[in-house]
Amino acid sequence: MIGLVGLGNIGSAMARRLVSATGSLTVWNRSAKKAAPLAELGAFVAESPEAVFDSCDVIGICVTSHVASGEIARRMFARTSVPRRRRVLVDLSTGSPEAAADLAREADAHGIGWVDSPVSGGTAAAAEGKLTLFMGGAAADIEAAAPLLDALSARKTLVGGPGAGQAMKLCNQMIVASNIMAIAETISAARRTGIPVASLPDALFGGFADSPPLRILGPRMVKRDHEPRFGAVGLMEKDLLLARAMMLKAGAWTPSLDNCIELCARIDGSADISSLVEVFDSTHRKDE
Repeated sequence: MIGLVGLGNIGSAMARRLVSATGSLTVWNRSAKKAAPLAELGAFVAESPEAVFDSCDVIGICVTSHVASGEIARRMFARTSVPRRRRVLVDLSTGSPEAAADLAREADAHGIGWVDSPVSGGTAAAAEGKLTLFMGGAAADIEAAAPLLDALSARKTLVGGPGAGQAMKLCNQMIVASNIMAIAETISAARRTGIPVASLPDALFGGFADSPPLRILGPRMVKRDHEPRFGAVGLMEKDLLLARAMMLKAGAWTPSLDNCIELCARIDGSADISSLVEVFDSTHRKDE
């Protein structure tokens, strides 16, 4: 049996995919309202994370941070009265590599497997089972988690041991954030020059400047359509701060990363990522 804890935007898309691909799923979310649409699709809604753990062999956790993942996981670790078959927890959230390694050690001490497998691709890829996964953990645990991982992903990479998946995801976020900032900067600047920016995403399609963020966010930035669909600026900033901590520890120089963090800090963290174009729209060049 497969379980999933956390039904935010991407968690809900994952849940819909898992119900479709596997025929059964047990879910839990802090807000029961978000679980209702999954119940209509046939998922069983559990009363607590502990109840998900009790009834499932592989449990995905998709929440906003490694702190939240740890809170959920430790509630499951405490289920000492449950029959001692080995379960595997798969953290699909983005968090600290160090925290992931610590949770893997805690899980192992309780006879539980742990795989950190953060995702990339967004809600559309999640709903279609085409996410990209970066996996860290023991090969045996990853094999045991295959029913969940295979249903969600078209491309899975075993990066290394516990925490390695999170480290790779942070590298992913550095590239994605730099791309998003370049798109926002270019659209804002091109608009001031009189270039017909409405045609920009289509004009660049298929060239070296093309990218999924350009196709998804570009038209919305052009139209100044900032309804919350892609993700919150604050969540991206959280990931970038984790990436900077990792890179500082390694002594790496990351000017682009630092600039992305500074630009994120200029806008409300709850705003959709498409809103970053407004940072550039509202700022005028000051020639020295």
